[in-house]
Amino acid sequence: MQRLETIATIRTDFPSKFGIPRQSGLVEALRSTIVFEPAYRDASALRGLEGFSHLWLIWQFSESVMARWSPTVKPPRLGGNVRMGVFATRSPFRPNPLGLSCVRLLSVEKTTHEGPVLHVAGADLMDGTPIYDIKPYIPYADCHPDATGGFTDGIDYPRLQVDFPEALLLRIPQDKRAALVEVLAQDPRPGYKSGDDDRRYGIAFAGFDVRFTVRDDTLRVVEVVALSMRNEESGMRN
Repeated sequence: MQRLETIATIRTDFPSKFGIPRQSGLVEALRSTIVFEPAYRDASALRGLEGFSHLWLIWQFSESVMARWSPTVKPPRLGGNVRMGVFATRSPFRPNPLGLSCVRLLSVEKTTHEGPVLHVAGADLMDGTPIYDIKPYIPYADCHPDATGGFTDGIDYPRLQVDFPEALLLRIPQDKRAALVEVLAQDPRPGYKSGDDDRRYGIAFAGFDVRFTVRDDTLRVVEVVALSMRNEESGMRN
């Protein structure tokens, strides 16, 4: 049997899992780059790809590989207290740690020192995630307007109001601000922590540590520090 090989990795603004949108396409403003492994840097493999608006990415939950699997999991959107069958969820804790994401193709850049690269929008992947395959999204076969969403149809997904003081927002590069605000509005907290009004959370994004609190329906950013500075402070304490 042929072994799965990593054909590419993706570069995103998320160095860790916390804060990544729970599904692809929820934050369209996110920008990512797909870089192929040396053995797959052949421009002819991308011939015709420019004609498609969206792509399917098949990838590995590289941070969630487990020695054993469980037939049931606790979806965060159900509060982390209700068990569902693993095959009825998109949990990363699966018999085979494979993820599936639909992203929008922005451009195919063919002349780089790393071979051809793909620029995409709306990815829900951590930086450095290995990709096993890329397939075009085909509307006539992949779009099902009459589809039902099972237990997810009954879940309310409220957005948070984001209070981002201008002095702190200006520390974020201008081309990253809209995506960050949208990520925060999606409420990156674990579902089972949503009632903890006094806790301070932190999300690593685009080279910055963004700290925030949530009270009622408002998320307030309280600190923005470059990750390089945060790492230096940690090193000094150690």
